[in-house]
Amino acid sequence: MENAEILKPVVVLAGWTMLMWLWMYATRLPAVGKLPKDGAPGADVGWTGAKLDAILPGSAQWKAHNYNHLHEAPTVFYAVAIVLAMIGQGGGANASIAWVYVGLRIAHSLWQSLVNKVAGRFLLFTLSSLALMALVLHAILAVF
Repeated sequence: MENAEILKPVVVLAGWTMLMWLWMYATRLPAVGKLPKDGAPGADVGWTGAKLDAILPGSAQWKAHNYNHLHEAPTVFYAVAIVLAMIGQGGGANASIAWVYVGLRIAHSLWQSLVNKVAGRFLLFTLSSLALMALVLHAILAVF
């Protein structure tokens, strides 16, 4: 299906999101397990995300933050990619742009999860956003 090529990067990004979920729990659960237990000095039964950020090592939280990020802008990608596939515009340049988007999102995940320097994250996010904007523009032009 030539015009459905864009669905390949869609399922790759969905699969990557599930890998990030696994990585998040593989990193975060051991860190949470080291926290004081209920009733022990320093224990807090009302842990929230903000409190966990304050008491867990950053490297344990970075994966969780990225997992959340994979449910933000990529939702627009999923929608626009499916629209492009449905209207017969999911091949060629649009499929290539979708692969660029997915590659940049995976690079963003790795950067945030391993290095987490803001300048690098911002660059990867900006480049992926430009790719997403191109897909949205192509969908707008095709639909209207």
